Order: sequence, then C-alpha cells, then structure tokens
Amino acid sequence: MPEVFIGAGSNADPERRLRFAVAELERRFGALRCSHVYRSAAVGVPAADYLNLVAALVTELAVDPLREVLLAIEAAAGRTRLSPAVCELDLDLLLHGERVDVERRVPRARLFEQAFVLAPLAELKPELRHPVTGERCGAAARRLARGSVVDCGPLRTRG
Repeated sequence: MPEVFIGAGSNADPERRLRFAVAELERRFGALRCSHVYRSAAVGVPAADYLNLVAALVTELAVDPLREVLLAIEAAAGRTRLSPAVCELDLDLLLHGERVDVERRVPRARLFEQAFVLAPLAELKPELRHPVTGERCGAAARRLARGSVVDCGPLRTRG
C-alpha cells in the first residue's frame, strides 16, 4: 500500500478544525504521522493567517475515492466555500506513493514551491523525492525563502 501525504489547512478556528481533521483521518485510516503546525499568511486574498500541517498515512484507496473521503471530512468540519477569505478546512492530496497522474493532479501542483506545504512535508520526510523532478523534499525546503512560515510546534490535543 502506498504512503499518502495529506495537507491540511484552516484560517477559521484553525486549531479546532485541524484537530478534527487529524481525528477523522485516524478514525478512517488508523495510525498516521503528523507534522508540526505551521503558520503562514494567506495567499491571493486579504485574510487571516493559516495554520497548516501534513499527515502521512498508508491506504489501499485509489486517488478518487481518497479525495471523496477528504471532501467528506471537509464538509463535516463545516467547509462552505462561500468566501475566498475564509477556509474552514482544506484537505489536499499531496502525494499518493510515487504515482504521477496529470489528469488527477498527483502529485499536487507546485508542491515543492509553496513553503506552507513543503515545510511540514519536509519535517515528516526530508529524504522524500518528488516523483517527477527527483528533488529531495528537504533540499527544496532549504532553498525556499526563510520566514514565510513559522513552526508553531505540535498540534495541541485539546483546545
């Protein structure tokens, strides 16, 4: 079974929603590993800062059914998509093993270009290689400008 990496982000009651997402991922997939939480500014629209993390898990689910599960978790967390400035919970499939599928956007576009995704991914698996470019995750994280994300430590288990 492939190792899968899921990016989770929120800027609306983000700690509570990230705890919810991690709990739901564990309930549905069993044991998982989580990065620290990283704070970053919103991109493209004036909005509250985001909190982001990456979860690693193993699953037999293919890309499309896995994405359906992620959408269901977002909906259960109250994701409305009514405003570009508010994101209750965003769950993105970053990598599905070493699978490359352009039609299904795997790996996630710009994966090694966005610090809010790359920093937590590199924390979990710095030796991971991008399945298209071969670049190591840790090296890509080091080349990105420092200071665009802040490591806030592990996700607190209680609010």
